Order: sequence, then structure tokens, then C-alpha cells
Amino acid sequence: MTKIPYGRQNITDDDIHAVVDVLKSDYLTQGPHVPEFEQSFAKYIGAKYAVAVSNGTAALHLCTLALGVKKGDKVITTPITFAASANCVRYADGDVAFADIDPVTYLIDINKVRELLESSPQGTYKGIIPVDFAGRAVDLEAYRKLADEFNLWIIEDACHAPGGYFIDSKGKQQNCGNGLFAELAIFSFHPVKHIACGEGGMITTNDKALYDKLRNLRSHGIQQNPELYQYNHGIWYYEMQELGYNYRLTDFQSALGMSQLKRAYEGINRRTEIATLYENEFAGKPYIIQQTGVVHGHAYHLYIVEFNNRDGLIRHLRDNNIFAQVHYIPVHLMPYYRQFGWKDGDMPISENYYAHCLSLPIYPSLTKEEQLFVIKSIEAFYE
Repeated sequence: MTKIPYGRQNITDDDIHAVVDVLKSDYLTQGPHVPEFEQSFAKYIGAKYAVAVSNGTAALHLCTLALGVKKGDKVITTPITFAASANCVRYADGDVAFADIDPVTYLIDINKVRELLESSPQGTYKGIIPVDFAGRAVDLEAYRKLADEFNLWIIEDACHAPGGYFIDSKGKQQNCGNGLFAELAIFSFHPVKHIACGEGGMITTNDKALYDKLRNLRSHGIQQNPELYQYNHGIWYYEMQELGYNYRLTDFQSALGMSQLKRAYEGINRRTEIATLYENEFAGKPYIIQQTGVVHGHAYHLYIVEFNNRDGLIRHLRDNNIFAQVHYIPVHLMPYYRQFGWKDGDMPISENYYAHCLSLPIYPSLTKEEQLFVIKSIEAFYE
């Protein structure tokens, strides 16, 4: 049996042809494929605007800058996420506060967030970064009400959930990143994600002012609209008006993203099929503490199970060339964040989850034969 990773890209001949066409064209970067990808992705998500950037971390960084995070500003996020969800606040010299997760959904617990807010003077916290962890959509309608009550902004980290959604209080489907409840949302196009660009990211918003600011910040803070110049030396002129970054996405990456986007619904359907088979095969097994569950609107970037003797199981699976993975080491326990006073026991639900969680292989090109081999390997370990 060949190596079975927890996730992998799915590159087709159409993807390859799309990239090759760009490589033969006049533009490798800052050409027509970037805005085309942005417009198509915004339509797919249901947002007004989209800004393509070099990766998901750059997207988060630009969001904190666009929202004006500065030294001393406190922002709340989850400890069960990739470190970038918290690091983006530190990039802007802000302070990170963690709120524990819900033990069933693994999403940041809104009740824990409320406790943080109510136990501090009004204005202590500036924003919230909820994460659509593993592909399960956060109820942003509820978070919007909470944010409005305490005058907070929201950045939705939807890296795991393009195509995911939740059902709002009126029974309407709300797509992750559609901009209705969060000021900004971000996505990642890393190879193991739903849409692969090699590296890449996207920011979506319904706010025109934020959109314009993000476009400038991703390209050195340079303004190229003559109507907004402070000076104008001629037709060659451009103007750096603020300190920005080179966080642009290339044309050939955008072409790959466009090609992948055409298969987005197909990919989510396949991921749901894989999750459903896992769910059915593991139902009632004594060695399982909790399964992810099959949830409507879940984008299934990850399929997570909490196992007894997780550490022994992961070694057994790797001996069988199955590279299941742990998502994630709680961010508050990373040495960098411990220096700010975070310690073992601060987030008990997250820490208990971390002791048992395992992400099983799930990606569209995973065959049924490979998945059954994963299942049988797990069963063999516990026999």
C-alpha cells in the first residue's frame, strides 16, 4: 500500500493546462487572471469583494492591519487552530486572549467568549477571530449579536471551510465568508485545502472601504488611482501612501485556483461521502470517545475522531504507511505564548481534546479501497 496522507492536492490535466497557458502568456503576475479568480471566488462564496493574496497567513495579517489593530489591543480567538489565527494579532503588536472550545463541535465556545467579555471593563477587547475549524461553520449570526453588544469586529478564519455554511435563525443558508456577519473573512489555498494554488489566500468582505485598503496593503501600500494621488508627476506616476507588503498572488497560481474552483462542489460532495463512511464504520466502537459527526454545511477539510490511546494508534498507523495527523497542538501551550503567562490547565476542554484527537485521511482522490484499509488498520490496533 502506498503512503496515505491525511490530506493532499488533487491536480488534473485541466489544472496543468490552465497553468501552462499562463506560463506561455504575457503575464506571470499582476495580470488578468488574478481579478478573474477574485471575482469568481467572491461569487462562489456570496460576498461582494475578494482580494487574492500570497497565503492565508498574509490574509490574516492584512485583516488586522486594515482593522487598525495596534499595540495593547486585545483580540479573542480559539486555541484549537493553526498558530496563524493568533499570530496575526501579534504581527500588529496586539495581545491574544484565548477562549476554550465547545467539546462537541470543537469550535470556540461563545459562552466562554461572553464570560471573557463580561469579566472585563467595556472596551478591553477589540475583536474576535472565530475559526471554522475542520470545515464546520461557526454560527456567525450569534457572534455578530455578541460583537455588536460589546463593540467588536469579527475576522472569520474560514481557511478550512470554503463551501461550508450554517443555517441562520430564519432558516437561511449562510455561506462561510459571505460577509453578512463578519467584517472580513479569510481563506487558504495551501495544497491540502479544498482549492489548491500551491500557496495562496483570499480575503472576502462586503465593505468597500476595507476592500480598497486591503488592495493597497497587499502591494506595498502603493496607490495607482490618479484621483487619490496627493501629487501627480505624469502618466508613469504611482504613489506609496502607507506602509504595505508584497502579499500578491501570481497569475499562474490564480489560474490554478480558477481551475480548481470549477470542481469545488464536487470536492465537498466527495469529502462528505468519505466522512459518512467513517461515521458509519466507527459507530458504537468502544475505543472511540467522540466522532466529528455528519453535519449539514460541514466542508470536511478534516475528519477528526477522539480515540483512546491515540498516541499508540498514530504510531501503529504510520507503521502501516497511514499518515494521520493531530490538529492541533493548543496554541496557548506553544512556547511563544507561554511567555505571556498561558499554561497547562488554562483551556481544559482544548487540552483534553488534544490528548485524544486524530485527523484521518480525507481528500477527494482518496479511494474507497484506501479508506477501508485505514479503517481496518484502526480496528486491528484495538483487537
